[in-house]
Amino acid sequence: MAARLINEHGTISISQEVVARIAGFAAMECYGIVGMAAKNVKDGLVQLLKIESLTKGIKMRVNENQVSMDLHIIVEYGTNISAIADNIISTVKYSVMEYTGLEVQEVNIFVDGVRVDK
Repeated sequence: MAARLINEHGTISISQEVVARIAGFAAMECYGIVGMAAKNVKDGLVQLLKIESLTKGIKMRVNENQVSMDLHIIVEYGTNISAIADNIISTVKYSVMEYTGLEVQEVNIFVDGVRVDK
């Protein structure tokens, strides 16, 4: 279902893919995040998504001009997960509201993995 904004000039429809891409790019700019995650249902394994498919790590619910989203992420080892999550929530909310005009009801963060660099 696409998000809809109605004004005096007509109706604007924004696809979920566009909103998810905006949210994904905003999240990737935040410190401490390695990338978006996708869980393989069959094996239960979590994989790091490439930048082309980062929207697969975002689940969205749209109700007219309001959006709620779940972001599944992988963080860098040794970072403060709570601080990263707070930063992602505020950055994603601001970006989605600024670029689309949609009201962001909630952003839920699910940390599905931690990357350890050698």
